[in-house]
Amino acid sequence: MFSTILIANRGEIACRVIRTARKLGIRTVAVFSEADADAQHVRLADEAHCIGGPSPADSYLRGDAILEVASRTGAQAIHPGYGFLSENADFADAVAAAGIAFIGPSGNSMRKMGSKAGAKDLMAAAGVPVVPGYTGEDQSPDLLQREADRIGYPLMIKAAHGGGGKGMRIVRAAGEFAANLESCQREAKNAFGKDRVLLERYIEHPRHIEIQIFGDAHGGAIHLGERECSAQRRYQKVLEESPSPFLTPELRAAMGAAAVQAAHAIDYANAGTVEFIVAQDGGFYFMEINTRLQVEHPVTEEVTGLDLVEWQLRIAAGEPLPLRQQDIVQRGHAIEVRLYAEDPDAGFLPGSGTLQTLHLPAPSAHVRIDSGVVEGDNVTIFYDPMIAKLIVHDRDRPRALARLREALAQCVIRGPKSNVGFLERLIRHPAVVEARIDTGYLDRHLDEFLAPPREDAALLLAAATLQLLLQEAAARDAAARATDPTSPWASADGWRLGHAGTRRLAFGNGERIELTAHGHGGEYRIEHDGVSYLASGARLDGDALTLRLDGGMRRFRAMPDGDDVLVHDGDARLRLRVEPMYRSLAGADTSAESRIRAPMPGRVVLVQAAAGDAVQAGDVVLVLEAMKMELALKAPRDGVLAEIRAQAGEFVEADAVLATLEP
Repeated sequence: MFSTILIANRGEIACRVIRTARKLGIRTVAVFSEADADAQHVRLADEAHCIGGPSPADSYLRGDAILEVASRTGAQAIHPGYGFLSENADFADAVAAAGIAFIGPSGNSMRKMGSKAGAKDLMAAAGVPVVPGYTGEDQSPDLLQREADRIGYPLMIKAAHGGGGKGMRIVRAAGEFAANLESCQREAKNAFGKDRVLLERYIEHPRHIEIQIFGDAHGGAIHLGERECSAQRRYQKVLEESPSPFLTPELRAAMGAAAVQAAHAIDYANAGTVEFIVAQDGGFYFMEINTRLQVEHPVTEEVTGLDLVEWQLRIAAGEPLPLRQQDIVQRGHAIEVRLYAEDPDAGFLPGSGTLQTLHLPAPSAHVRIDSGVVEGDNVTIFYDPMIAKLIVHDRDRPRALARLREALAQCVIRGPKSNVGFLERLIRHPAVVEARIDTGYLDRHLDEFLAPPREDAALLLAAATLQLLLQEAAARDAAARATDPTSPWASADGWRLGHAGTRRLAFGNGERIELTAHGHGGEYRIEHDGVSYLASGARLDGDALTLRLDGGMRRFRAMPDGDDVLVHDGDARLRLRVEPMYRSLAGADTSAESRIRAPMPGRVVLVQAAAGDAVQAGDVVLVLEAMKMELALKAPRDGVLAEIRAQAGEFVEADAVLATLEP
C-alpha cells in the first residue's frame, strides 16, 4: 500500500479520498487554486500546495503543476477524483511515466472509451448491445443530415468526446437538425476542445441504468450491482438509487454480465461505470463507460457495505480484487440527491456566494452527508455549485424515501439560493414514488416540480406566529435588562387601554406580504387578504412550533435565520424575509425592460444580433457560458436593439448590461 498519495481534485471528492486514506494510514497531499485557499479539502489534508489561479485551466487542469507537487512531496500515487483530469489519458500516461501510480484505469483504456464513437464500435464488436446510429469520422453537415434522415427521428446528437450531459441534443424532425447540430458542435468545442459528434436513435421514455464495475491488473473484473439515474434534467442526474425498482432479476443479471464483458473488452482496471439506456420493453443498450469513480458511488457503497475508494487504492497498489462476483451482496435500498446552489425557479441558474447558514442532518446509520463545504464557506463562480450529497439507506425503498423526506426537511441553506425545495417536491411526486419516471419526464413536466404560485396559508400563519413569538421573547429579554423591570411600560403582553394591541407584520417572498395580528402570549387573530385566522396555544420549543389552527393541533419545524423566518410542515417549506412596515416610495425601474444583463459572471460565446436589429420578446440576443453551462440571454420585449456592449470571447461580470433596446 502507498505511504503518500496526492489528490488532484477539490470539493467533496477530495475530502472523501482524504478520509479514506487516513483510515488506511496513508499521508495525503492536496492541491488547490487561489480560489480554494480556505477550502475544506485544504484543511483536511496533511499538507496542501497552491497550483495556480482560480480558473480550472490555471490550476486543476494543469497536469504539469500537479506532477511537480507530487514529485516534490514524494507522493507515490495520484487520485484524480472526478471531473478535471480524471479521464484525461495523456495525464494518466504522464503520471505513469513519472513513476507514480495513477489511481484509475490506464491511459490506453481511457482512449478506447474517450471517443463515444470508437467506444460504441468497440462494444458492438465485443457483443455488447448498442443503439443503432452513425459514428463515422466524416463530419460534413450534408452527410450528417443524410445519416440522420436514414436513422430516423427522433434521434440524438452527442459530442463524441463529451460527458456530463454536455453537447447533447434531441432532434424530432429533419428541419430541426441543422440548427441543433451547430449548437451541439459549438458546446462540444467549448467544453471538450473537439466538435466531433455521433448520431444515434433516440429511445422514447427510456430508463438510465448504470453498472458499477471494478477490474484489477491481474485480469479480474466484476460488477457491484446497478444504480438507476432516470430522474434527470437536461441530461444531468438529479436522483440516484440502488437497486433499480425497474429491473427484474433476469434483466439485472444480463446487464451485469454485459458490463463485465465491456470491462474485459478494454482490459479495464480500477473503478468504472458502464452506462446503459433501457427501453420500456427491457431492451438495453450501451451508452458509455465512465473511466473513473462516479459522483453517485455512495449509493453502491451503502447497499454493498464496501468502501469503493479503498478498493481503488488497493487495486492501484497492485492488489487483486478484494471479493469475487458471488461474494457481492446487496442489502436494503439507498438513494442520493445533490444539494446545489442554484435557483430552480430561474431555470436552475447556478448561484454563488457565502453560505451564511448551512444546517444539514446529523449523520447516522440511515443518513450520510458527503460535502466539501461548511457554514461560512463560499460557493465560487469557478466550479460546480454542489453544496453536498445527501444519501439515505434503509431496508426497502418506501422506508428510504421516508428517510430522505425527513433528512431534506432538516436542511437549511441561506446565502445563495438552493434546490432543497425542488428536491422535496421531487421525492414526493407520484412519478418518483411509484418508480415510473423516465429520463425525459422532468424536462416534459418541469412545472409540476417547481414552487406553487401561492404559498400554503397554514405555512404563512405559522411563519407569522413564529415572528410574533420571537418579538415577544425579545421584548421580555429587553424588559429583564431594564433598570425597572417591574414597570408596566416594560411589559410585553400586548395590552393597550381598551383593547388588545394590534401589530403589523411585513414579509418579503418575491412579493411583499402584509399581515395584521391581534393578541399575545400564543393566542392570536391574524388577518391576511381580508381573511381572519385564529392561531391559539402557540408554543415554540427549540425548533418545534406547535399551535392550533382550524380547531386542530399542527406541528411545524421553525427557526429564525438571520433576517428570515423558516417554517416546514413536513411536506413543504416556506422562508420569508422579515421586512420593515414602511413601503419604498421610489418608482419602479422601467429601464429593466430595455436592458439585457448578465445573470452571473461568465464568458460570452455567441452574439446573435447587432445594433439596429429588430427583435421580439424571447429572441436570443447573446449566449453566455457560466459554470459549465450555456445560458441564452433573450430580449425582454419587442423592439430595436440600440447597442451591443459585449463581444464573443469576452468575460463579463454579474449584472453587467450586455445589450440595450431603444426606448
